[in-house]
Amino acid sequence: MHALQYELTFPADYDMEIIRARVARIGHRLDGWEGLGLKAYLLRERGAHGSPVNQYAPFYLWNTVEGMNRFLWGGAFQGLVDDFGRPVARRWSGLAYEEGAAAGSRATVAVRRREPVPDGVELSGAMAEAVRETGRLAAEDGAVLAAVAVDTHHWELVHFSLWEHDTPKAPGDVFQVLHLSAPGRERLPRGRQW
Repeated sequence: MHALQYELTFPADYDMEIIRARVARIGHRLDGWEGLGLKAYLLRERGAHGSPVNQYAPFYLWNTVEGMNRFLWGGAFQGLVDDFGRPVARRWSGLAYEEGAAAGSRATVAVRRREPVPDGVELSGAMAEAVRETGRLAAEDGAVLAAVAVDTHHWELVHFSLWEHDTPKAPGDVFQVLHLSAPGRERLPRGRQW
């Protein structure tokens, strides 16, 4: 499993209905994308759920590198680049994925928390703790799914969860889920991935 996310941050007075309309118009295009586990089309609005910014920040869990590369280099990503400029696309290697207690429910919000892996810690212990946290989150009431991945260049963990209600039991940045494309969700490897 591979995680990918990019962020487009807009001015405080930006009309976020433009992003909602864009997702409503083209969000379905990845509903059958080969190699994609899931893409959550995420939006934050300044002032909602404590957000300081207006932001569009899709989050992906990929089953295959080939599917991710075909998306990035094969033209699908180019449409976003043409409309908004080329964002930094962050990538993480998957550590764990768990279906949540509310796995069959529609996701309304997502939580993303990035945290550094401190210098001097035993890496296997830090990764095992992140995996345990994923299992704990997935077991919470209202959790649709939970995942964790690591960036070994910057030594950063990213915790990601989807929730059926707007009061998630996870710390981090809260996003509204506009659409969920999940053509390969059932093929995402469950549990610890090492």
